[in-house]
Amino acid sequence: MAHIAAIGEVMVELAPFPIDTPETKNRDIMALSFAGDTYNTSVYMARLGLQTDYVTNLGEDTYSHTIMQRMSDENIGTGMIQCLPGRSPGLYIIRNTADGEREFFYWRKEAPARELFSTAENSEALFQKLKQCDCVYLSGITLAIIGEQSRQHLLKVLQQLRTAGVTVAFDSNYRPRLWRDKQEAQAAMLQIMQHTDIALLTLDDELLLWGDDTIEGCKARYSNCNLCELILKRGAEDAVIITANSQVHIPVPPVANVIDTTGAGDTFNAGYLAARLQNASAEDAARQGIRCAGIIIRHRGAVIERSVFDKELGA
Repeated sequence: MAHIAAIGEVMVELAPFPIDTPETKNRDIMALSFAGDTYNTSVYMARLGLQTDYVTNLGEDTYSHTIMQRMSDENIGTGMIQCLPGRSPGLYIIRNTADGEREFFYWRKEAPARELFSTAENSEALFQKLKQCDCVYLSGITLAIIGEQSRQHLLKVLQQLRTAGVTVAFDSNYRPRLWRDKQEAQAAMLQIMQHTDIALLTLDDELLLWGDDTIEGCKARYSNCNLCELILKRGAEDAVIITANSQVHIPVPPVANVIDTTGAGDTFNAGYLAARLQNASAEDAARQGIRCAGIIIRHRGAVIERSVFDKELGA
């Protein structure tokens, strides 16, 4: 079984939960869950048959214990997670705007995940564990929350991992509010792309970060990064797989009854990486990623019930 480790943050999520009773009138009733971009991907990679570990820091509070149990229930390994005394995971709240879109409010400045790769010593300890994997996966959110010094430790670890034969997969997942400014984000993204084998990018993020969402612009921007595979996710338009010798478009079938696109890119990544690490072609991997994303967007939330996911995937 192929072994992958995802690096990032799991947060406590509060989302509106409609209950219409006299007791709840004029009150906001919220449903509590747990989510995070690389965590979402980890859940689906484990469901798709990869030996999956998660790398983060948590606290020793009730919610951290619940997150650990959720991971265990999803067959995600927790041996690379450090639990810090007196700390608690970050929190975010989802609100729906009048036009039906969603907006997010975050409380994460003291989240323990921000201390990943904070010292050379703990970075070396993580390297010793990560080098046992076939692949490591992380995102631009991972980069944003850990800060400049920690990013340098992380880049050194990724360089060592590639030398040891471990594949590095990266999704830029650009969130402007997490960065000091756009220039900081651009520099960090270009740095990590130099240590990436499989880049899973979304053209909407490329437009936000670089002001350019063309296929040719992406190819030119990362032409010196020595990527093995560059995958461009384009929503309902064809996904594009770019390698040194080819450019292939994979059609995205129309999806009826779209309810919530949260986590679609994370789930595509899971489908793609699970297939590639189980020796599927890049084209077949993209098809699996598209199929998985198409399931998620017909349901509310980034992580849906396993029975629902498995049933629809099988169908």
